[in-house]
Amino acid sequence: MSRLAQVREEMQAQSIDLLALGPGAHLEWLLGLHPHGDERPLLFCVTQDDAAFLMPVLEAESARQHTDLPFVTWSDDEGPQDAFVRVLDQIGASDAKSIVLDETMRADFAGLVQDALPAAKRQFGASTVGALRMRKDAAEFAALKKIALIGDEAMRTAWAQMQVGMSEREVADVVRAAFKAQGAQPMFTIIGAGANGAFPHHQTGAATLKQGDAVVMDIGGGLGGYPSDMTRMAVVGDAPEGYRAVHEVVEAAVQAAVAAAKPGARARDVDKAARDVIAAAGFDAYFTHRTGHGLGVEIHEPPYITATSDMVLEEGMVFSIEPGIYLPGRFGIRLEDIVILRADGAEILSELSRDLAIVGAG
Repeated sequence: MSRLAQVREEMQAQSIDLLALGPGAHLEWLLGLHPHGDERPLLFCVTQDDAAFLMPVLEAESARQHTDLPFVTWSDDEGPQDAFVRVLDQIGASDAKSIVLDETMRADFAGLVQDALPAAKRQFGASTVGALRMRKDAAEFAALKKIALIGDEAMRTAWAQMQVGMSEREVADVVRAAFKAQGAQPMFTIIGAGANGAFPHHQTGAATLKQGDAVVMDIGGGLGGYPSDMTRMAVVGDAPEGYRAVHEVVEAAVQAAVAAAKPGARARDVDKAARDVIAAAGFDAYFTHRTGHGLGVEIHEPPYITATSDMVLEEGMVFSIEPGIYLPGRFGIRLEDIVILRADGAEILSELSRDLAIVGAG
């Protein structure tokens, strides 16, 4: 069944009359389209049995190369309002009572829809497209697995070249080059050496690797429209005092969360499994973020593995498990893997050990 057909099934089940998507991840997942997004309203409008685009003339010729679905075009001298009314007439949605808006599109795009249908009850795309995006199919799993293994190799390459005196930026350059060498697009590199590792979202900079530094390495690349995301730890020479015991706690937290991640569990149960391990070791004040986030067309997407989420996890969902402990002025430790939920539990995509990597001391 096509993704558009799946969305229409959801619309029927929820009695939704109109779905309106702007350029972005929802549209990319649904149709594989990446139209240019600027301030000109561009909307894909779907009913239970029809669909059409509100399309700026400026984008129409290029977009036509990628879809045969109907366009209603508008030009800068006309404005989009009348054209959008024609879209609604064409697809039979002029009197839509229940609409779904893409929560990631521009507010003025959403305003155009709401102005045309002021009495309609509104909800957001998470209830339809978003719900479907969370459950990955076999092709999506294959794409995610492939880029995860490329990420493994990028990490190994960095470990082989790291040495005293290299800057965080130079380590990141090695990672990016390794992704490119395998045909992937580097997407992000967080390299936090020594005390910088205690900042979970450290901005990789000019700090140089020193003997005894623990290094947080959070890296990701993209291939075929899907990303990777993985965090591992390296130490330059000898680990700092107390490091190994904390590493063991974080590893135990990962294992507990992986064991808790099963279809039917709640997201908060997975978060609690990791958090309880860290709290029992006395480090609860130093685990300052959620346990995980979904991964798919976007690096961060639902489901979010937080202490407050009651979302019931389902087979096919893909998300990170990434507990951490961050000791200010000393070091940080985060271990992250992406998992897909199978009927019997979580399958880890990476094949790279979470053991501490000892890298060159120069």
